[in-house]
Order: sequence, then structure tokens, then C-alpha cells
Amino acid sequence: MLSSQHIRPKYKLILFYNIKRDRQDQYYRYMLSSFVPAIQKLGVYMHMAWHIAYGDYPKRKIEFVTESADILRQLFLSDEWDELESKLQRYVDNYERKVVDYRNGFQV
Repeated sequence: MLSSQHIRPKYKLILFYNIKRDRQDQYYRYMLSSFVPAIQKLGVYMHMAWHIAYGDYPKRKIEFVTESADILRQLFLSDEWDELESKLQRYVDNYERKVVDYRNGFQV
């Protein structure tokens, strides 16, 4: 689900969580109308969404990619990110995020 522009991903921002049962509709509206568009404007693009059906892990894994560590640094230092992440956490449990070097395929 990368932007129409072509980028050469170097880093993945991976978010892990469970969607709260009573907040699913609000979660989907928020992700599609606010969260994803806002970080894409900052140069971090949604890449993949996974549903993990087996094991003792969060059920949702969302991957975003970017070309530059500086873009991620600017994102994490921004007030906008603080607000976006804080609002996301209203709709989810067991939230965790991490940044890894980009590799094609499933990464944890």
C-alpha cells in the first residue's frame, strides 16, 4: 500500500497490538481517515497489515516503510506523532512499536 510515488525502503516501523473489541469501528475510522494519511504526509508509508491468528502475540501487525532514519527521527520527535500514537492507544491494547532495517517479507 505504498504511495503512488516509488520509494526505496530502508527502514520499517512496525506496530503490534490488539484492537479493543468495543472500539473496532472507531479504530478503523481513525486509522483510515487520520493515522495513515498523517504519517504518509511525513514520508512514512503503509506497507503491509497482518492478522496474526496463532500464538500468544498481538493479533495486529502494521508495517510502515521509509527511506531515511532522519524521517523517522523527525516523526518521533514531532508533537503530531505524540497525538497520533496517543489516540491510537485509545483503541488498542498490548501496543508495541519498533524500527528495523527493511527486509522484504514478514519481520518481527
